[in-house]
Amino acid sequence: MELNSSNHPNFFLRQNTQRLVTVVKWIFFSLFSGICIGLAGTAFYHCLNLVTRTRTEYPWLIFLLPAGGMLIVFLYRLFRNENDRGTNLVLTAISSGERIPLRMAPSIFLSTLITHLFGGSAGREGAALQLGGSIGNFLGKTFRMDEKDQHIMIMCGMSAAFSSVFGTPMAAAVFSMEVVTVGIMHYSALVPCVLASLAAHQLALFLGAAPEAFAVTQIPEFSLSSACLAALLAALCAVISVCFCWMLHNAEKGYRYFFKNPYVRAAAGGVLVLLLTLLVGNQNYNGSGTHLLPLFFSGEGGAMPEAVLLKMCFTALTIGAGFKGGEIVPSFFVGAAFGSLFAALTGCPADICTAVGMTSVFCGVTNCPITSLLISFELFGYEGMPYYLIAVAFSYMLSGYAGLYRGQKIAYSKFKTNYINRQAE
Repeated sequence: MELNSSNHPNFFLRQNTQRLVTVVKWIFFSLFSGICIGLAGTAFYHCLNLVTRTRTEYPWLIFLLPAGGMLIVFLYRLFRNENDRGTNLVLTAISSGERIPLRMAPSIFLSTLITHLFGGSAGREGAALQLGGSIGNFLGKTFRMDEKDQHIMIMCGMSAAFSSVFGTPMAAAVFSMEVVTVGIMHYSALVPCVLASLAAHQLALFLGAAPEAFAVTQIPEFSLSSACLAALLAALCAVISVCFCWMLHNAEKGYRYFFKNPYVRAAAGGVLVLLLTLLVGNQNYNGSGTHLLPLFFSGEGGAMPEAVLLKMCFTALTIGAGFKGGEIVPSFFVGAAFGSLFAALTGCPADICTAVGMTSVFCGVTNCPITSLLISFELFGYEGMPYYLIAVAFSYMLSGYAGLYRGQKIAYSKFKTNYINRQAE
């Protein structure tokens, strides 16, 4: 009678040896990618701060925004990236194996700096995801990995870049695994993404990149009434996140409909943002807008009810015209502005409402509840955990299938245990 091969001692020896080899392999490659992409992400962080300071010191640079848009179009043609799909390409490359060109990295690096230098309204995380994804894909090909391992390297790159630029290693590690397919976590990339994220974060700290953090001190005792208010705020933020995604997608469609030539499109977008800036009378909504976040946490932002709509308009007009950057930091701004307004209307503490607003809108536009919860802990601390948990739950469910990234797949329904496999709207 023959023994079952699975019970043979050699079988267990081979199995454990393969596991050990896999662990050692990913420890090396994830740390290596974390260091390489962490260097690129930290350089991007410091360059972005430099151009932001320059624009603040020389506010007349806003008048060069139309020319900056045309320069971005020229750079993308120079790098042969005319049909660039941005972060959507990175996401579909993980799920379907599409090719990510390495030239995406310098393209998005330089064009995002141009956008911020001349006053376009954009963030930085979307640029970081493209930067990290393209370099991670390049490293996977350089080391001749198979297609599945290359996908993990792309996720490592996304985590490393997000972590080094924004300083939230927990959220960065999980985000790249969660954002690709809503309802399915790519746990095979857990160890690589965690190590790459932590390595990039530590390197960024060593090189002077300061992580984002906001003090939330006025946290009311958790009760039925406070829980209901948090749920109401999250539900309203879910509606805002849907509107924000709709504005971003339709602004791009509108530009392409009226302006067929990409140079004219970028110039027209620059002119519109410039005119809106002159109409507002200040540059509060240009760039990332992070300098206003402390006002929202202090409660002073409650006196700016127009901030929510204006930031969405500025960002949609900027990104839709072909300027580059990210949409996540503007979503934080929008959530913070609405949270501060909600606090002013209801009499709730401004800092906890602002934090809940930021968390809710981020969750609504990304469809990533676990990442949203982790980023709330890293940005605001753990004391307000019940409110952040409610915010994530209600925002995720009520934001439907809208999302920033059309390349994101919704695998399972948000309302039933049904497999739907559809694209984000």
